Amino acid sequence: MTTQDKIKNKIIETFTPSRLRVDNDSKRHAGPATDSHFRLIIIAEAFEGQRSLQRQRLVYACLADELAGPVHALQMKCLTPSEYNAADGDVTLKAPPCAGAHR
Repeated sequence: MTTQDKIKNKIIETFTPSRLRVDNDSKRHAGPATDSHFRLIIIAEAFEGQRSLQRQRLVYACLADELAGPVHALQMKCLTPSEYNAADGDVTLKAPPCAGAHR
């Protein structure tokens, strides 16, 4: 199972998202193209009543094993369904430029 699949499965199991996008950006970064850089968009009721930082901490806890191992960088956007609907479904994350610091 790839790191991307593990991330996807853990997010689904933990948050039961109504929408989930997991992008592997590893090939866009300097160094070997391993499963190390990811972008997540998670739309889930589980984030209701949580501030942005609390939501991110929940995701970090969920993916602790991956972050301790193969995952070097994780960019995320965590929204409730009502926040997603208010954005008219126009939710994106732009991949940041790589500084090549993970070599």
